[in-house]
Amino acid sequence: MKNIVFFGLFLISLSAFSQIAHKRKLWMLGSPFEVTAVAKDTLAANLYIDMAVAETKRIENLISDWIPTTQISEVNRNAGIKPVKVNSEVFDLVARALKISEITDGAFDISYASMDKIWKFDGTMKTMPTKEAIKKSVEKIGYKNVILDKKEQTIFLKIAGMKLGLGGIGQGYIADKVKDLLFSKGCISGIINVSGDINAWGKQPDGKLWTIGIVNPLNKNKIFATFPLEDSAVETSGSYEKYVIFDGIRYSHIIDPRTGYPAKGVVSVSVFAKQTEIADALATGIFVMGVDVGLDLVNQIKGIECIIVDDQGKIHASKGIDVQKYN
Repeated sequence: MKNIVFFGLFLISLSAFSQIAHKRKLWMLGSPFEVTAVAKDTLAANLYIDMAVAETKRIENLISDWIPTTQISEVNRNAGIKPVKVNSEVFDLVARALKISEITDGAFDISYASMDKIWKFDGTMKTMPTKEAIKKSVEKIGYKNVILDKKEQTIFLKIAGMKLGLGGIGQGYIADKVKDLLFSKGCISGIINVSGDINAWGKQPDGKLWTIGIVNPLNKNKIFATFPLEDSAVETSGSYEKYVIFDGIRYSHIIDPRTGYPAKGVVSVSVFAKQTEIADALATGIFVMGVDVGLDLVNQIKGIECIIVDDQGKIHASKGIDVQKYN
């Protein structure tokens, strides 16, 4: 049995019988990237994995805000100037991201890339930024200033200097698209793991479900629950490695885009959903919202469950998850 660790998740893969589960570890999108494809032999599995890599690069070259030639970069360059026409794939993804921004009341905000990077989590920051600097850092953030024209298929950022950043939803979207592509090409079982955004479909070669174990980030040597994944997804957002402490208060590297202050009180959020895209975006939003507000939101959304670990190591779960059952 092999264990892979990515951001608090152990991915458990068992040996094969009639088919093999072939795995390839890569570095893509600036993150660990892993594809497991179940196929009749290594050659067939490698063909599927090559497809996964090509699809990932295709989408990255549409939605990355780091690559200057992407449609999203073009939108950002024209902030405050003019609307930019994009293709339907980009338009629809941005529209869905805006909906998540709305239901989380801006705790997840697609325009977070507009934020001034005043917080440092590399050990160099010795004092907190001033209140004025923190307030100024988020002046250009605001999903309500992202204007979509469905008829013209354009995106317009109303404020000069605004930027869209799809990092909080794009990795999940890529995991979903890769899974859909591989399945359509005959890969009936596999896993996509984009830096902790996991989409699993089908079953392991021995007929058992794929399984993930969730780690308490304050005690990384222990898995507190193991869950089967049946044609579903999970994403974990964590701050257990990047944070600062001032006056005894722990500040995570995940910033609340509404205030400019780092999120407090939570060290890990795992969201379970049918699609990695929504799990990805909601995990970030819930982390910022905190335990009570985050759980209240999840308990209102059908088909979504989550587990939150607070900064005291206490585990909280949404209504549909009995953590004790999976110990």
